[in-house]
Amino acid sequence: MQKRVRAWQRMLSGRRLDLLDPSPLDIEIEDIAHGLSFVARWNGQTIGEYPYSVAEHSLLVEEIFSKLNPQVEVKWKLAALLHDAPEYVIGDMISPVKAKVGPGYDELDNRLMSAILLRFGLPSEIPLRIKKNIKIADKMSAWLESIELAGFDKIEANRIFGIPKINLSSSFSIKLRPPKLTRSAFQNRFMDLLEK
Repeated sequence: MQKRVRAWQRMLSGRRLDLLDPSPLDIEIEDIAHGLSFVARWNGQTIGEYPYSVAEHSLLVEEIFSKLNPQVEVKWKLAALLHDAPEYVIGDMISPVKAKVGPGYDELDNRLMSAILLRFGLPSEIPLRIKKNIKIADKMSAWLESIELAGFDKIEANRIFGIPKINLSSSFSIKLRPPKLTRSAFQNRFMDLLEK
């Protein structure tokens, strides 16, 4: 009889999340906010006193998404905020590495994302139109982050992430905060969106 490999992780909430077969019942926003506030974007290769976390990035993506789509339903703003939520347990990888890791990473990410979306009352599959608009906001966020934090010049950022639709530098600001403050900001925005 083959021994089953342990694939669960204990969360600070006390939940045990099976990463290979995640249940929405084992997902808590506090765990997501905590984890994302400690995961560094750009593999930590950013300027500043604090790492730029996936939680900060998620807040920025939701803000950009909401500005570009002012009439969108609140549930899709919530989907934008949670667009990188699986990274609270699987970490962040830069896109070129994700591509080399292959379909196994995508499968794990998609399974976790489906469980997260279901947990918070969203459909397990986001409509393609909404997904595309979240991706536009995600790339615009990456463009701004690359310029302000990661040492890219505008030519390189334009080539890799595309030319932004709006002047990002004058419309949005990058925040570097201690993880505790970022975690609170993420949870507060989540609660604001749930209450609308």
